[in-house]
Amino acid sequence: MMKHIVFSLFLLLFIVSIPTAQAQKEKKQSLWQQLNTPTLKDTTADDYYGSTAMRYEDYVYRSYIKSIQLHDISFELSQPILNLDSQEQLQLSFDDLEADLKNYSYTVIHCNSNWEPSDLMSAEYIDGFADNNINNYNYSLNTLQKYTHYDVVFPNSSMRITKSGNYLLKVYDSGDPESVVLTKRFFVYQNKVMVTARVSGASIIADRNYKQEIDFTINHSGYNILNPYADLKVVITQNNRWDNAKKGLKPLFVKDHELVYDYDEDNVFTAGNEFRFFDIKSIRYLSERVFKASIDSMGNQVILYNDEKRTFKRYYSQSDINGKYIIKTQEGKDSNREADYCYVKFFLPNDELFMDGNVYVFGAFNNWACNKENLMKYNPARFGYECTLYLKQGYYNYEYAFLKDGSLEADNTVIEGMHYETENDYTIYICHKQQGTFYDQLIGVKRLNSMKDY
Repeated sequence: MMKHIVFSLFLLLFIVSIPTAQAQKEKKQSLWQQLNTPTLKDTTADDYYGSTAMRYEDYVYRSYIKSIQLHDISFELSQPILNLDSQEQLQLSFDDLEADLKNYSYTVIHCNSNWEPSDLMSAEYIDGFADNNINNYNYSLNTLQKYTHYDVVFPNSSMRITKSGNYLLKVYDSGDPESVVLTKRFFVYQNKVMVTARVSGASIIADRNYKQEIDFTINHSGYNILNPYADLKVVITQNNRWDNAKKGLKPLFVKDHELVYDYDEDNVFTAGNEFRFFDIKSIRYLSERVFKASIDSMGNQVILYNDEKRTFKRYYSQSDINGKYIIKTQEGKDSNREADYCYVKFFLPNDELFMDGNVYVFGAFNNWACNKENLMKYNPARFGYECTLYLKQGYYNYEYAFLKDGSLEADNTVIEGMHYETENDYTIYICHKQQGTFYDQLIGVKRLNSMKDY
C-alpha cells in the first residue's frame, strides 16, 4: 500500500513539473531568439557599408575605409567649418585597409538647410574643377594591419568655394561618381549677422538639474531679413551630433534689428554626463583605462576595464574632448601611417536585457551613428553588454547610448545619467534664403561652451 502511495506522489510531481520545465525552456529559447534576431534598427544597420544609396550625411559606404577625419588644417579637434572670407582650409584623411593604391576623387555638393541638394549648379558655387583627384597617399609603416593613408586639403588652387551654405564632401572611386566611398558634412559661412548666446540651466524648475538651455539673439543691423519666420532656418547641435539637433526654431520676439530666441523648451538639451575615455597611443604600456593589451594571430588585442552604469551616480567633473578622438602613436614619428589598429573590447555590466531597444558604443569615432559596427550584444553568461571595435591607435572619448526601437535619436542618459553641470559644446547655424534667390546662405555660426565663452 505504501509503495502505491509513494509511486502516486512521484507521478503527480512529475506531471506538475512538466509545464514548469517546458515554460522555462520556452523562456530560455525566447531570450536567445531576442539576443540573436536583429531588430528593425539592426536590419537597417546591415546595409551599413556597401549601400549604394547616396546619403547626405556623415556616412561610410565601404567596410575597409576607417579613421575618417575632417577638420580645420590648423587643429585636428576643430569642427569642419570655413569662413568664406578667409584663407581657412579643411583637411580630409582616411585609411584604406585593403592597402592597395586606388584612384580616389572628391567633389563638394551644395545643400539646403534640410541637407538636400540645392538648385545651384556646381559652376555657381565652385571656382575651378568640380571633381579632383586625391593624390596624397602613404603606405603604413611597421604595422600589423596594412593600410594606405589618404589625405587632401581644400579649398586649393584647383577648387575654390564661392558661396556660403551647407556642403557635403563626397569621395568616390575609379572616377565613377556612383561608386561612393564616404560622405562628410561641412559648412561655409559669412558673418552677415551677429549672434549673442549663452548656456544656462533649464528655465523649467523640474529640468534645472538635468538639462541645459541655449538662449540667443540675432542682430541683423545692416542686413535685411524681410520675413524671419519663413526665410530663416536655425539649427542648434550639441557636441556636433545631428540625431538630437534642435531644428525649426522661430524667433520668439522681433525687435527692430533683433530676433530673440528665448524659449523654455524648444532650445533645451539633456546635459548628459562627461565622456568616458581610453588611451591606446601605446600598446606596450597599460594606460589608466586599459586592463590588458596583447598581440595574437589576429592582431593587437586591447581589453578595457569593465565600465559601470552611471544613471544614478553623482556628478564627477573630469576633462574630456566631448566625444572626439585623436589619432596618435607613441612608438612612431608619423601617426598617420605608423599608428596600428587594435581590437578594443568593451563590457558594460547590466543584470537585465533591454527589451525595447539596443545599446551602442557611441562617439565621433563612428559619426555618432547607431549601426551594426558599434552595436553591443548581451552576454547572459557575464550578465552584461559587450562589443569589440577595430580602432586605430589614439585617444578616444565615448559613451553608451540607448536607441529605442523605432527611434532615430540616441538617448545617452539611460546609462550615463544627466547633470546640468556637464561641459558640452554647442553650435548655432543660421541659414537664410533671400527672397529672389534659390539657395540657403549660411549667414552666421556661433560656437559656445557650457563652461566657458568662445
